[in-house]
Amino acid sequence: MRSDAVPTLLLLVLLAGPGRRAGAGRTPLLDAAYGNTAGFLASLSRPANASRIFYGVMFDAGSTGTRIHVYTFIQQGAGLPVLDNEMFHSVKPGLSAYADSPGTAAHTVRTLLKVAKKTVPRLEWKRTPVILRATAGFRLLAPDKAQALLRQVAGVFEESPFLLPDDGVSVMNGTNEGVLAWITINFLTGHLYANAKNTVGILDLGGGSTQITFLPKLRKTIEGSPGADFVAQFEVFNSSHELYSHSYLGNGLMAARLATLGALGAEGLEWRLFSSSCLPSKFSEEWTFGGLTYHLRGASDGNGGYKPCYQEVLTVVQGVVHQPLELRDATAFYAFSYYFDRAVDAGLIDGAHGGALEVRDFKKSAKEACSEMAKGGGGVVSSKPFLCLDLTYITCLLKEGFGFKEGTVLQLSKTVNHVEASWALGAMLDHFYNLKIH
Repeated sequence: MRSDAVPTLLLLVLLAGPGRRAGAGRTPLLDAAYGNTAGFLASLSRPANASRIFYGVMFDAGSTGTRIHVYTFIQQGAGLPVLDNEMFHSVKPGLSAYADSPGTAAHTVRTLLKVAKKTVPRLEWKRTPVILRATAGFRLLAPDKAQALLRQVAGVFEESPFLLPDDGVSVMNGTNEGVLAWITINFLTGHLYANAKNTVGILDLGGGSTQITFLPKLRKTIEGSPGADFVAQFEVFNSSHELYSHSYLGNGLMAARLATLGALGAEGLEWRLFSSSCLPSKFSEEWTFGGLTYHLRGASDGNGGYKPCYQEVLTVVQGVVHQPLELRDATAFYAFSYYFDRAVDAGLIDGAHGGALEVRDFKKSAKEACSEMAKGGGGVVSSKPFLCLDLTYITCLLKEGFGFKEGTVLQLSKTVNHVEASWALGAMLDHFYNLKIH
């Protein structure tokens, strides 16, 4: 288990509003320019007489894994709370993989709750909210199977000593996923500070879906969006922020692999064989995602490489992903989840510290990985058979999908100021401060 402790009282919660009281016991239904923050961080110091410590437990039920975040906040008198610590732990596979055995999902959650029990003092258990939000893995399931999993999780939480809010277990819609990730990153980088003039956009590449969220500088970005589900608002500092935000279900990295192969949503999986020029010619394996098993292999004609692979992934992106014109100009974006993981796999960034990359760096690495694969590089076939496909897809998604220029710089991060880069902290803040996202 890994523990990431935030340096002493690093972050001031800058979100005003009354906390929400939570009830327990009801089983929820399935919900249909990088700023220099040195000055901001330097202004924070540990309160001399912290009067109250409170906690929050957030479960992220992703498509490829389940993560628990245990947050410790400090409240001094009538002042604003401070984020003191995050305890983080994750396991694989995701709960959606247990669609046909919900009891196993319950066992996974019960095991992860031990992390919360070790982190939160026993006297605080009954007043500490425990929340689970499921993402694209659940949204890809049949509603009855997703609901069965949610009931199992709710049962575990009701039996636990923690406080289960009325809306404590649910499937989060994709727009909220993007907005809450945006809130997390801008909170951690100081861009939600009252005097901060700039914000950063976020790119989140999960297993089942991908999100893009940013605060537009041009009104035409909102007006030119395809529909209402590309615009989201929330309230902070008694003012409303209007964001461009959209989630593409089926365009997460794992789902995109299947879509490229023509396997996403296909029938007859027990006898069908799916091939792609993005996979090594000698590759032939069974691969499981979302509780389903697929038979995959490389192109039988040996016609593999970057160009044919790019044409395959283009069909998954082109005409599906909207291009905001504003992204052609310089806009600061943080990219995380599988963007980060594949950049590490390709040797583009350090796995411990992350780093800044240009979009063309993904393209260059994709060409290299596909070239080595086409030449029959044993290392690629044995250890990273999907690297050519994944890097090519990321390149295509950024360029042909969102419309970023090759010279656009992205900040690749797994953690920001020692806190996990994800929507989880934003979701916890939303619970305590009711950000009124809509």
